Amino acid sequence: MRPCADGTGPRSIHQSCRAVPRPEVNPMKASPFQYHRPQTREELGALLTRLDNAKILAGGQSLMPMMNLRVIAPDHLIDINRIPELAGIRETAAGIEIGAMTRQTDVLSSETVRSRLPLLARALEHVGHIQTRARGTIGGSCCHLDPSAEQPAVSAAFDAEFIVSGPNGRHVIPASAWFEGLLQSALGEQEYLEALRFKPWANGHGYGFAEYARRHGDFAVAGGIALLEGDRDGRITRAALLSFGVESSPRRLTEAEGALLGQHVDNLDIEPVIEAARSLEAMEDAHVTAGYRRHLAGVLIGRALKEACATLERQS
Repeated sequence: MRPCADGTGPRSIHQSCRAVPRPEVNPMKASPFQYHRPQTREELGALLTRLDNAKILAGGQSLMPMMNLRVIAPDHLIDINRIPELAGIRETAAGIEIGAMTRQTDVLSSETVRSRLPLLARALEHVGHIQTRARGTIGGSCCHLDPSAEQPAVSAAFDAEFIVSGPNGRHVIPASAWFEGLLQSALGEQEYLEALRFKPWANGHGYGFAEYARRHGDFAVAGGIALLEGDRDGRITRAALLSFGVESSPRRLTEAEGALLGQHVDNLDIEPVIEAARSLEAMEDAHVTAGYRRHLAGVLIGRALKEACATLERQS
């Protein structure tokens, strides 16, 4: 390459010497914002109270692409990566608390999670790739609430509790009230998520997880989750069934759950469960039709339920 005669810069055989005007807006760069880096929860709370149009940066795996594409344009970005109290896994009398800033890879490798919450570990194996799991956080995923995300779906299946802090102090939001629509949680504008609390099911419970993605590491087109408990005779005493990636939020199949109670695990009638998943009001997008997504929902909840039955048999 050599400089152009008119001084506009380097030249190659594919370039002319005419200066090309720069576009006014670059769609792959975020709009201007102010960056904040609190060191404590108190500093974080003060920033959220004082600043308008602010977004919290956790792992950044969803937020940064949205900012670069200018889907969102916050005036303030609050980086909470330097608040250690927001990370960690603790077993308490009330359940297993996982800090919102706990990296997905740390949740996946936790012996506590693998032994007490095996469904969560099973689902995390499907989340992105090792690079994204090393940055992504469980709290970030559960606040962003992509309909196809695995972690919010598992939290809904477990009836998890979301521990939230804000100007009015700390309070707990149940999973049944957390999901308010597409990419919308019950988190207030001046609040932040501290931790998720999971109540483990009985030792020896059955669990199953199935999803379909166009490529490994992609968000799921649809998925299914099943949790089962049984008595000594092999009859179902407790069940949780859920479809995700189908509607705008994860959907518990409560009627199908009730129909499973009392059935024997060796002779389970899964057709009503499959039909319940196929009756959901499925989304349609550029990749699949609503009808195809409903079909997948039925197939995947059936697979998850069969896996839960097999797991329950092995552990009972």
